[in-house]
Amino acid sequence: MKKLITFCLLVPMFIGQAFGWGQTGHRVVGLVAEQHLNKKARKKVLAILQNNSLAEVSTWMDDIKSDAAYDHTHDWHWVTIPADKKYEETQKNPKGDIIMKVEELIAGLKGGALTAQQEQEYIKYLVHLVGDIHQPLHAGTRNDSGGNGVKVEWFGRPTNLHSVWDTYMIDDKNLSFSELADFLDLPSPAQKKQWQSTSIRNWADESRSLDPQVYTLPENNKLSYRYSYQNFGTVQQRLVQAGIRLAGLLNEIYK
Repeated sequence: MKKLITFCLLVPMFIGQAFGWGQTGHRVVGLVAEQHLNKKARKKVLAILQNNSLAEVSTWMDDIKSDAAYDHTHDWHWVTIPADKKYEETQKNPKGDIIMKVEELIAGLKGGALTAQQEQEYIKYLVHLVGDIHQPLHAGTRNDSGGNGVKVEWFGRPTNLHSVWDTYMIDDKNLSFSELADFLDLPSPAQKKQWQSTSIRNWADESRSLDPQVYTLPENNKLSYRYSYQNFGTVQQRLVQAGIRLAGLLNEIYK
């Protein structure tokens, strides 16, 4: 019984190490993006994905973590850039990082030299990683494994800061991904154009700039209603920005 209780307490700590946004968050990004594809891009993307939606494939990159054939992709989900440096000034991870890989995926898709299977996988990677780069702890500034090393309680449950942002703040709203997508405040045409005009590295810098907000914790690291109230608006904004920008990338690639 003691072993079972210990296991149940530890499970939430591991969840944050397994996922970017949780499944709900990634599906929201995919759904928002699909709603903002132009007609030509939508037709092309759905054909490449064999009529699977962007929401459906958005979690594929987390699913394949259990497949040894994709072990080389594990470090693609994140990047750490010290607060006093720019990405260009950092020593790069030889296994790749989220900025490096998103830029490579876009170049590969635009290049037109991919096989059908490669093109499908590139889109699946892109859907997921554009979501991840908008999660503040996936483009962080600290050496704490993207908040996984920051132990907190969430409504009395032991977990870590990464899991709170990935999963708990979203899932505790008890909304389906389509309901949450419907509740998001969409940008004006001018705001949408501005969001889509910025670069991948700008998106990472936006996530890094949220560091003070993310790490403003009570002394006892016990989080509940107040932390959610102070931060859930940011979660929603980052989800809709990710979806709008993903649509912009796919519209450009398949224009």
